Amino acid sequence: MNDSATLVHGGRVRAAAHAYRIAVRKWLDLSTGINPQGWPVPAVPAEVWRCLPEDNDGLYMATTAHFGNTAVLPVAGTQAAIQLLPRLRAAHGGGMRVGVLAPTYAEHMNVWRAAGCAVNAIGMKEIDASLAAIDVLIVVNPNNPTGRLIDPAVLFAWHEQLAARGGWLIVDEAFIDATPAASIAGAVPLPGLIVLRSLGKFWGLAGVRLGFVLAEQDMLAALRAELGPWHVSHPARWIAQRALMDREWCEATRARLFADSERLGALLTAHGLPSPSGCALFRWVPTPHAVQVYDALARQAVLVRSFDGGLRFGLPGDESAWSRLDAVLGEVMR
Repeated sequence: MNDSATLVHGGRVRAAAHAYRIAVRKWLDLSTGINPQGWPVPAVPAEVWRCLPEDNDGLYMATTAHFGNTAVLPVAGTQAAIQLLPRLRAAHGGGMRVGVLAPTYAEHMNVWRAAGCAVNAIGMKEIDASLAAIDVLIVVNPNNPTGRLIDPAVLFAWHEQLAARGGWLIVDEAFIDATPAASIAGAVPLPGLIVLRSLGKFWGLAGVRLGFVLAEQDMLAALRAELGPWHVSHPARWIAQRALMDREWCEATRARLFADSERLGALLTAHGLPSPSGCALFRWVPTPHAVQVYDALARQAVLVRSFDGGLRFGLPGDESAWSRLDAVLGEVMR
């Protein structure tokens, strides 16, 4: 059985530097799908570092305005909530048969299996036939790593079937901020619907470790009780409030990310790595040679993510990074 220690995530530049004997400073890290030109964090006032978190600090108003409802709980990264959801489901007393729309972010399957649940990976073609046999369905939308985006109407149809018998639909929207019209966060609270959002990807603030759970109020209360007091730092809350309210930056960033994603897809295709899908923050390259291409790129100090059946490329952050990727791809794919 897998556990968190065995799962490989993006951003492990030091591990790659050690494995390939190349200094950390020489790497081009395209492995995370995090916006390389993230929200410009202003200087944090000294008093912010001295304060304990308070609920009335303005973050609640910012999240309410951004997500379009009041059923939101800030957490120390969505992974903190992902870890606790199996425990909350067990306390809820519902069935524990879990389906994960795959392939996708491996931690979802990992934590439910670690809790002793029967977990099945389900493909898109199988899901309609599988819904009757599961109690919890987990969907990452847009999907990581393929970028597949599921229409909200489809998600609501799945939710309706699950909720009718006490089931849950968990939708991880970590990469959706560039396509807000595809989000179902505004529909919360609905019985059995849980939506996860992140400050790490679109805003490029993964180091802040702040995410959001949108769900029914009793679910949020139970989750908050499990997390305990002060689970999100005051500086993280201070930064998040200002980032969520910066609508001008958000609009400009959406346009830039989509342009960069199209540019990256064209670059990969030109070098013999067709990219039929992706989202604003990364491109997916299905290939049976993923391991070999990953290794060849790493030997040139370019780090991407390798999955069974393909590679995920994050966006270069500046023109020098674009030029370097172009040159390395030319050498590797010759």
